[in-house]
Amino acid sequence: MKTRRILITGANGQLGRVLAEELRQKYGRDAVLVTDIQKISDDQAPFEFLDILNTVRLKELVGDYHITEIYHLAAILSAGGEFNPLKTWNINLNGLISILELANEFSLDRVFFPSTIAVFGKTTPRMNTPQDVPLLPTTVYGISKTSGELLCNYYHKRYNVDVRSLRYPGIISYQSIPAGGTTDYAVEIFHAAVKGEKYVCFLKEDTRLPMMYIDDAIRGTIELMEADASKLGIRYGYNLAAMSFTPGELYEAIRTYYPNFEIVYEPDFRQQIAESWTESIDDSEARKDWSWQEKFDLNAMVEVMITELRKYYQNSAQ
Repeated sequence: MKTRRILITGANGQLGRVLAEELRQKYGRDAVLVTDIQKISDDQAPFEFLDILNTVRLKELVGDYHITEIYHLAAILSAGGEFNPLKTWNINLNGLISILELANEFSLDRVFFPSTIAVFGKTTPRMNTPQDVPLLPTTVYGISKTSGELLCNYYHKRYNVDVRSLRYPGIISYQSIPAGGTTDYAVEIFHAAVKGEKYVCFLKEDTRLPMMYIDDAIRGTIELMEADASKLGIRYGYNLAAMSFTPGELYEAIRTYYPNFEIVYEPDFRQQIAESWTESIDDSEARKDWSWQEKFDLNAMVEVMITELRKYYQNSAQ
C-alpha cells in the first residue's frame, strides 16, 4: 500500500490546528507535514515555514517530503480580506493555482480545497440553499472562493486532478480564537461568557447563519477525502450543514450556564456581509454521495464549548 504523505498549508489557522492533530493521530505524526508563515510552538514538528506564494519552496517541499496529498487551507478570510482586497485575491487564488499545478505535475493522489458559504450572495435563496445556485458574492474572499471552485472543477475535468472541496459554514471551536471571519462572534461570545465579561456583538440579534462545531467539520473533511472517488459527483464544493442560529439564540443557550451573562449588539461592516449570505443549507448531495451526517446541534455544541473553555481558563489561572 502506498504510504500517505500529507501537506497542510495554513496549518496554524482555526481549522488547520485541529485537522493536523486528527490526521496525525490517524496516520502518524511523521505522515503529516504542517506549514505556515509562522511557527506557534516547538511541538509542531514536522513543520516548515511556507509563504503560499513562494512556488519554488512549495515545489521543494512536495518533492523533498514525497507528498501524496495536500490540504490547502492557507487563505485570508472574509472580514480581514476587505481591508486589502488585492492581497486577498493574490493569496487566495494564486496560492490555489500553485497547488493545483503541483497536483497535476506530481500526480498527487488528492487535494482538498476549503470553500465557504461566502460564495453565496443576493442571487442565492437564503433558506435551505440548494447545491447549485447563482453565485454573486459581495466580498473579495467570496469572489476568490467562487473562482477557486471553478478552478478545482476545471483541473478535475481537464487534468483529472482528484480535488475535493466543501463549502464550510461558520466553524466554532475552543482550540483557538479565529481572526478575520464574519462568523467569529460565535466563538468570541463563549470566551466572554466564561470570563464573566459583557460581550459586544458585531452582528444584529436576529442575524441567522449556518454554523458547525469543529469536530463535525474535521470529520466531514476527512470522510470526504477518504470517500470513493467514483461516488463523488461534485468537485467544486459540496454544501455542508449542521445547524443554523442567530446571536440571540446562541446567547440564550449560553445563559443556561451563565444566567447573568450580558450582551449588547453593535453591528459593524460585517453585518452587511452576513446579510448577503444564506441562512440555512441543503446538503443533501453530500449526504447522498458520501453519507455525511452531523453529530452536534446547538445545545451539544454549547455544552462542549463551555466545558472546554472552563478547563482552559482554570488551567491558565494556575
